[in-house]
Amino acid sequence: MADAILVVNAGSSSIKFSLFVSRAGSLCMVIRGQIEGLFTNPRFVAKDDAGAVVSEKSWGDGTQLGHAGALDHLAGFIRGELAEHRLVGVGHRVVHGGLEYTQPVRVDARVVTELEKFVPLAPLHQPHNLTPIRLLLERQPGLAQVACFDTSFHRTNPEIAQRFAIPADLHDAGVRRYGFHGLSYEYIASVLPQHDARAAGGKTVVLHLGNGASMCALASGKSVASTMGFTAVDGLPMGTRCGAIDPGVILYLMDQRGMDARAIEKLIYNQSGLLGVSGISSDMRTLLASDDLRAKLAIDLYVYRIRRELGSLVAALGGLDAIVFTAGIGENSPEIRERVLNDAEWLGVKIDRHANADGGPRISAADSRVAAWAIPTNEELMIARHTQRLLRH
Repeated sequence: MADAILVVNAGSSSIKFSLFVSRAGSLCMVIRGQIEGLFTNPRFVAKDDAGAVVSEKSWGDGTQLGHAGALDHLAGFIRGELAEHRLVGVGHRVVHGGLEYTQPVRVDARVVTELEKFVPLAPLHQPHNLTPIRLLLERQPGLAQVACFDTSFHRTNPEIAQRFAIPADLHDAGVRRYGFHGLSYEYIASVLPQHDARAAGGKTVVLHLGNGASMCALASGKSVASTMGFTAVDGLPMGTRCGAIDPGVILYLMDQRGMDARAIEKLIYNQSGLLGVSGISSDMRTLLASDDLRAKLAIDLYVYRIRRELGSLVAALGGLDAIVFTAGIGENSPEIRERVLNDAEWLGVKIDRHANADGGPRISAADSRVAAWAIPTNEELMIARHTQRLLRH
């Protein structure tokens, strides 16, 4: 009977999950899926490692399943899948670990209480990340749980990179640049030596381009700067998030438009980015397929901001050996990769268009001074690895 680890990523209206089994010393993903629409039209789907649907269920429009009901259904499904395996632990993605949690940690009631302190720093993510942890502590207190943080990987940033130019008491109270998508960047850093030893030991910029988007500067595999800051709304334009914005705009919206904090929160998190600029969609695939000039504008702005941030991160590194694309857009959009790399020619990048069209992994020419790669990320595997490691100690 092999050991199994369940990985859970809980959001405001969905729970994504992956089930890993230990085989011959390696962790293999055997099932993945999600329950979405928890408070409107709940739908469950699970697929095997080949992508074939193994289970699905719909509860009907208007059903309020909630996180508790979703977890009950997931628990029953997992029990049915574990006939030949033993569930030894659950790993959770938790967005914010603050300054205290620089590594994954085994979770108990005390740790949950401490993690609740970071809800004001990530109000749209942290409460939902913690909900299944609390539920499992109540229902299965003997089941080991591990929290893995999206901020931890960036704690290697130098102090100067974490500071805002604000009074020291605010900095000391935690108002600083944290950076996010850390589990994705950690995974890329872990596999980069297999692709490019020079990049792994040198200066690399990784572009995590998905519905949420950010970039990270790596020096010898360690994070030294990131485009995201105090929250996950900073930096690049994203699917529905605005990215970097002049704080004076927020004051204007309050004073001249009469918008309160919740209305502004909705604007910058849910109504901006690709969706806001285009007025069409937050999905890059839809925009690339559109002839609408607004779609073109949204894509142009997206690529332009990447160009600006790339220059900034290269300056922070003091040079560049490689560029790595990852996440949904980064892994699957040759057009966006080509546009970004064409903009980066001044840095010494020479694209191999055939390799890029084929998806890589290497997408730069053999004589390119700066290498370029398209490498799939795997945050779930990273969480499973951390969980396995902590359970062995």
